Amino acid sequence: MTKKITGIIPNTITLCNLLSGCVAIFMAFHLEEQFGSLSGLQWTWIAIAAAAMFDFCDGASARGLGAYSPLGKELDSLSDLVSFGVAPGLMMLNLGLQYSQHPWLCFSALLIPAFGALRLAKFNIDTTQSDSFRGLPIPANAIFWIGLSAWIDAHGFFGSAGLAVIIVLISTLMISNMPMFSLKFHNFDFRENFRRYAILAATVMFVIMWGVSGLLWTILLYIGISASLNRFKL
Repeated sequence: MTKKITGIIPNTITLCNLLSGCVAIFMAFHLEEQFGSLSGLQWTWIAIAAAAMFDFCDGASARGLGAYSPLGKELDSLSDLVSFGVAPGLMMLNLGLQYSQHPWLCFSALLIPAFGALRLAKFNIDTTQSDSFRGLPIPANAIFWIGLSAWIDAHGFFGSAGLAVIIVLISTLMISNMPMFSLKFHNFDFRENFRRYAILAATVMFVIMWGVSGLLWTILLYIGISASLNRFKL
């Protein structure tokens, strides 16, 4: 009985990830509306951020309880696709349509969930991606779009063509073979996690300086550090 209960806990947390993604999708179609003191766009950010928190916690709980299972792995990928692929894709689609004079270009945002699905499928059949990744992880992809949407909200839309180019670049990076270090902490050793602590400190600094749009620079820094490590084999 105890084993069954401990096996349910990580999957329950994963389902909270999925439900948060569903809330984000709903809010993505109401970006300009007010829900309490916050706009639909802000609630979309919060829901995706909550999904990311649950995504971290389900893995941590599975490790702590020794409750890994094939079901949990598949459920995690399905939840990630909804929360970090479909939700940010629809957010960027509706945000683009809100400003654009060329709405057909905005549908390039559907590449985000499509390439996100490819990224997760590749991850699931690749046994080498335990401590590092090939391609941009889909949660980092979602954080990038939160930051970019916040930048657009604060500074204005820079055009459908520019948005389409960014979408293609980031989506392609998800399915690339570019090695990228994992952002997940397995312990708190400073030397072993120096890069992760550096990213965390940079995130705090960027958010203090630029608010939510600082998350955009966090992911660009993560990509830059990973590229540098690969170039110089550090």
